[in-house]
Amino acid sequence: MLSFLVRAMGRAGMVKPSSLVRPVAVTRVTGRYLAHQESLPKLPVPALKQTCERYLAALEPIVEEEELQHTRQLIEEFQQTGGVGERLQKSLERRATKTENWLSDWWLKVAYLDFRMPVVVHSSPGVVLPRMEFNDRQGQMRFAAKLISGVLDFKTMIDNETLPVEYLGGQSLCMNQYYQVLSSCRIPGTKADSVKNYAQSRRPPTHITVVHNFQFFVLDVYNSDGTPLTVDQIYRQLEKIWNSSLQTNKEPIGILTSQDRNTWGKAYNTLIKDKTNKESVHAIQKSIVTVCLDAPMPRVSDELFRSRAAVQMLHGGGSRWNSGNRWFDKTVQFIIGEDGSCGLMYEHAPAEGPPIIKLIDHVVEFMKKSEMVRTPMVPLPMPKKLRFNITPEIKKDIEKAKQNLNIMVQDLDVRVVLFPHFGKNVPKSHKMSPDAYIQIGLQLAYYRMYKVCCATYESASLRMFRLGRTDTIRSASIHSANFVKTMDDPAIQNMEKVSLLEKAVKGHRAYTDMAIRGQAIDRHLLGLKLQAIEDLTSLPEIFMDTSYAKALHYNLSTSQVPAKTDCVMCFGPLVPDGYGVCYNPMEEHINFAVSAFNSCEDTNASGLAQALEAALVDMRDLLEQTPKAKL
Repeated sequence: MLSFLVRAMGRAGMVKPSSLVRPVAVTRVTGRYLAHQESLPKLPVPALKQTCERYLAALEPIVEEEELQHTRQLIEEFQQTGGVGERLQKSLERRATKTENWLSDWWLKVAYLDFRMPVVVHSSPGVVLPRMEFNDRQGQMRFAAKLISGVLDFKTMIDNETLPVEYLGGQSLCMNQYYQVLSSCRIPGTKADSVKNYAQSRRPPTHITVVHNFQFFVLDVYNSDGTPLTVDQIYRQLEKIWNSSLQTNKEPIGILTSQDRNTWGKAYNTLIKDKTNKESVHAIQKSIVTVCLDAPMPRVSDELFRSRAAVQMLHGGGSRWNSGNRWFDKTVQFIIGEDGSCGLMYEHAPAEGPPIIKLIDHVVEFMKKSEMVRTPMVPLPMPKKLRFNITPEIKKDIEKAKQNLNIMVQDLDVRVVLFPHFGKNVPKSHKMSPDAYIQIGLQLAYYRMYKVCCATYESASLRMFRLGRTDTIRSASIHSANFVKTMDDPAIQNMEKVSLLEKAVKGHRAYTDMAIRGQAIDRHLLGLKLQAIEDLTSLPEIFMDTSYAKALHYNLSTSQVPAKTDCVMCFGPLVPDGYGVCYNPMEEHINFAVSAFNSCEDTNASGLAQALEAALVDMRDLLEQTPKAKL
């Protein structure tokens, strides 16, 4: 999941991991392919009148009529000729002409770097890969060695700029995010964080960090001639790391990174006063990726294994388990458990889901082909263990971090569900977008549980534009509300229900197309608000209105993250009384992850997961049992 702005007004929201809203076609491009960035269009600033109209339409299913009436008046005043809205719009349009992307710098700052909650649970997503069959450390390390080799193979494409350019609807997409995920790290600050990309330094890093039993090691993965180590060589180096980190009583220094950002920023400054600590931290930050060799987690039934793996990817399971076996600021951390659990977690500031999923798909394919070939016994240096001098003050910070993390761990409930009844095939057979079908299913599930519609966030990619990040697809619409309110009404004919379902699905598809073309409302409204703050004018009333706060209180925070690999991404809810829902629709099944907070009596992850399964099946039955007719 990820954070969001509207905090200047009162900490009103957050956002979630983005994905493209549909799978993208890939064309291999030879040569130094970043030149294509120049040809990408700039992110447009939508027309003010259009955004105001669409904003009112988006509010209709989620706010009371009286509130809506008040908001209509505020919008009327806001968009008057010569009024404050027009002035801010002109400022925003000027900004758009002067910058590569009028939104991207603001977004990075507001959604991530200024966000002071812990990145764990509140911002960083996890990805659960299929369970592996190994059950011992040799299997774990053979798998890790192949995985590391696959990452280096992917890195070669990035270094040589031969990564395939992606296309959506015939238009090439911005590939900038691919260049931000390896060799990068978030750096904590006491008021705001920063992100450093070491791949762009004069001497790019040639090492990864490996963490085992809370102990960090630098593993050089290239030979002196620049060639990567073989799988066999990496395996032997991992063996050395394992054998020199058998003690299980070490201080979990990495757990410090799980704190809220201000607390961690202060602890970080204390930690790096010591020269040895500073060098060790810098080595972790600079590394290409971090690989976490995890101890086994508590045993659960096969049915619950993926749900347990999800929390392992999101937070490590708590201070008694693997939460100290992380550096949560690192952009990419692969996690490999001795018990066959594997996946990754990523820090959200540099990128959305698609580059991470593309990395996973590449590594998984690479590992299928990769064999461990015995290589000449060239002596390799012992991987360097990173030392930390733990003062009483740092020890106190670690204890505080353990306590706070364990509270977060107890509070998060995650359910990973394999929906076996159908996948993309059924919606496609009815000429419906699978993503729109699933989103309407979510609306129906939520309405059945709560008898209201709620503000729903689905991320849409803006990568059709240079340096594009995301905008919001608002899945709760007038059309979806009309459908969910009639679906269970026995007085209404099935033909009419089908007609309303089709309208809801088409409406979602239309909003999606609008969003990916830079014409959605949320980032535009955010831009107008930030422009008002920058211009030092008083904040327009529409941003202090209760409707705006409701619109940004996303009880459903959702994302489609399609992958070739049979995996699923997961993230925490955006709001205390909300849900995080991520899904990967495969051809004949769907992988879902649903999260909620145990501290909220009104939410229940298993409850929503079951309601969603029932909604999707009921919608299919409605479509298949209703005779085809001209509707």
